[in-house]
Amino acid sequence: MKQTDSADEIMCPCSGTTRGNIQRLFEQGLDMDAISRKTGALSGCGGCEWDIAQLLKDLADQQGSNL
Repeated sequence: MKQTDSADEIMCPCSGTTRGNIQRLFEQGLDMDAISRKTGALSGCGGCEWDIAQLLKDLADQQGSNL
């Protein structure tokens, strides 16, 4: 596993939200807005928006291929 794919990777430095936390919330059915409200991600500088959006897209694609 690459370091950048680690569940402990900080996706949002402003809130300290990790990749693993975002993935868990996505798996619980939360969308990007709900994840932002729950974690504080995407509510600071906005520098993480593209990375988190891409992660959620990748997770949705993986979920679709597992059906």
